[in-house]
Amino acid sequence: MPRCSLMGFDLNRHWVDPSPWAHPTLHGVKQLIVQMYNNPKISLEFYIDIHAHSTMMNGFMYGNIFEEEERFQRQAIFPKLLCQNAEDFSFSSTSFNRDAVKAGTGRRFLGGLLDHSSYCYTLEVSFYSYILGGTTSTVPYTEEAYMKLGRNVARTFSDYYRLNTISERPLAPIPNTRKEKMPSFKCATQRGPGNSHPGRKLQRRSQTNPTELSHSS
Repeated sequence: MPRCSLMGFDLNRHWVDPSPWAHPTLHGVKQLIVQMYNNPKISLEFYIDIHAHSTMMNGFMYGNIFEEEERFQRQAIFPKLLCQNAEDFSFSSTSFNRDAVKAGTGRRFLGGLLDHSSYCYTLEVSFYSYILGGTTSTVPYTEEAYMKLGRNVARTFSDYYRLNTISERPLAPIPNTRKEKMPSFKCATQRGPGNSHPGRKLQRRSQTNPTELSHSS
């Protein structure tokens, strides 16, 4: 879906109440998603809005903030897995917020509409290039590189559902003297100003991100 319509409306700011006259494509997509959500035969688990970013490099995601801590932490699983699969995806640039100015976006609106089993993201990808993890080398994006990221997103869905299948199996009893550690996520990071360490505990980011406000979705 293009960012602006032929009438000049920013289509990613009118999800709350799209007009069938002024935003017909958005109105139709929203109706379809609501119908799917209300259909007991359909499990609507992911919504990913894809945009290009004009200033930041690499691919990264924006997610939502929830009051339920478990849901808030679980939504970090998909971008962490994607970071393992895609060398151009940056988890350190991924952030989770609920800025008021973003209330009209698909990510924010559907994040509030859908239930706890659904996860909504914006996937941002640089117009220009990405930085290889552990280096300062920039690699220009090409059509093939964008397509490769798309394939890695599909591969991440496979990993995500495989992981969920394993986690839903009955667990064998663990002796009290044994301490199990959660599996760690190893992910390449970028070096540059403003990047935080990916191994940190996921933090809620409710403050406004100036870069996101100016250039992203």
